[in-house]
Amino acid sequence: MDAMKKVPVREQDAKVRAANFEEVCLGYNEEEAREEAARCLNCKNAQCVKGCPVHINIPAFIREVKEGNVEAAYQVISESSSLPAVCGRVCPQEKQCEGKCIRGIKGEPISIGKLERFTADWAREHGVRPAKPAGANGKKVAVIGSGPSGLSCAGDLAKLGYDVTIFEALHEAGGVLTYGIPEFRLPKDDVVKPEVENVKSLGVRIETNVVVGKAVTVDELLEEEGFDAVFIGSGAGLPMFMGIPGEQANGVYSANEYLTRSNLMKARLENYDTPMPHGKRVAVVGGGNVAMDAARTALRMGAETHIIYRRSEAELPARAEEVHHAKEEGIRFDLLTNPTEILADENGWVCGIRCVRMELGEPDASGRRRPVPVEGSEFVIDVDTVIMSLGTSPNPLISSTTRGLEVNKKKCIVAEEATGRTSKEGVYAGGDAVTGAATVILAMEAGRNGAAGIHEFLSK
Repeated sequence: MDAMKKVPVREQDAKVRAANFEEVCLGYNEEEAREEAARCLNCKNAQCVKGCPVHINIPAFIREVKEGNVEAAYQVISESSSLPAVCGRVCPQEKQCEGKCIRGIKGEPISIGKLERFTADWAREHGVRPAKPAGANGKKVAVIGSGPSGLSCAGDLAKLGYDVTIFEALHEAGGVLTYGIPEFRLPKDDVVKPEVENVKSLGVRIETNVVVGKAVTVDELLEEEGFDAVFIGSGAGLPMFMGIPGEQANGVYSANEYLTRSNLMKARLENYDTPMPHGKRVAVVGGGNVAMDAARTALRMGAETHIIYRRSEAELPARAEEVHHAKEEGIRFDLLTNPTEILADENGWVCGIRCVRMELGEPDASGRRRPVPVEGSEFVIDVDTVIMSLGTSPNPLISSTTRGLEVNKKKCIVAEEATGRTSKEGVYAGGDAVTGAATVILAMEAGRNGAAGIHEFLSK
C-alpha cells in the first residue's frame, strides 16, 4: 500500500452507467475503508475538522473505522451530522475537509467523504441508528421544510429534548435531496429515505402536503398552534431564466422542473404517467452541479446532450468529480459559449439555440474574469429541448405572509449567520432561503446554527 495515494474507489463503467440510473460510485467495502483509514495521520490540531461546516470529529471517526469499530464511528459522526450517507456522496469534500487534509500536502488527501459514506451505509445495513435524546424539555419548535437545513435543525433540536414538527410542502420529505439530486448520485430508497427515518427516530414528526403561507402561516404557528419558535428552511425553489428571445417556446424547461419530474414524480420510469420533458438533442445552459445533474439525466434518457457555459472549464462551478463523470459519459461541453436566442419551428417547439462565442476579459465582482462576446461569432446548435440551469431564488410566499420578517432585494430572508436569528422574535432561518442556492452541507451548517440559536433563545 502506498500511503501517499488514496485507495481507489470502485465505479460503474462509464458506457454502462450512461444508460442506467443506478449509482455511479460503488463506494468502499470494509477492507478498503480500513486500508484508507490507516492512511490518516490523526492530527492533534486537525485542519480537516476546521474545513467541515458541521464540524464532524473526523480523526475520531476515522480512527474507529481503522480499528474496525464502525458502529462507534457512526455515533461519532451522528453527534454532528444528521445526514452522513448524503454528505458522504454529495459534499464538495475537495474544497472542505479533504482540501485541508495535512496528508494532502505531499500526497493525496484522505478520502474522508468516501469513509463517511462507508460508515453511514454500514450503519444502515446493520440497523444502527443515532443515539436517542435524553428526554423531553416541554418546548415545541416548528421547522418549515424537510431539506438538508430543516432536517439538520430538527435533528439537533430533538437531541436537545425539543418537541419538533417539520412542515413539508410536497408529498415526500427530503427537499432537494428527494426532488433535485438524481438517483445515480443519491439513491432515494436506499439513502435519502433511511436518513429521513433516522431523524424521525429521534422523535421528529414530519407533516407533508402543508404549504406554509397558505395552509398555515408562521404567525399562526407561533400565536395559535403553540410553537415556541420556528425555523424556516424552505430552500430556494424559484428558477431563474435568461430573458432572451424564444425562452417561452415549447421545450424550454427549468432544471428544477426537469429534475423534479425525474426524481419526485419518477417520470423516468415507463410505468409512471408523468411524461419526461426531453427530446433527442438537449442543451443545458449553466455550469453548476445542477446543470451537470440535468445533463447527465437527459443523457440517460437517450438524448445527445450539450452543456453550454459562458466561461472556460477552469471557471466551471460544478464539482470536478461531476464534470469528470459527465465527460466520461459523453456529455458535450460547449464552453466560452453564451445563448442569445432560442429558435422555434412553426408549431412553437424548440428547433435550435443561437449562441455567440465568448472570451474572458477583466475580473468582475465575483473575482472571475468577465466573459465578453466575440464579434461575428454567432452560430446555431440544433436542439429540440433547452434546460435552463442558472440558479434559483427563494419563493416569497413565506416571507410575504409573515409579519415583521425582513428580506433583502433578492427576496432572501435576512438572518444572522451564526444563529439564524431573523428580525422577528422566535423566528430563525437558514439554508438557501437565506443565502440563495448553495450546497447541501452549507444548508446543514445553517440548520445546526439555527438549532443552537433557538436553544439559546428558549433557554433564557
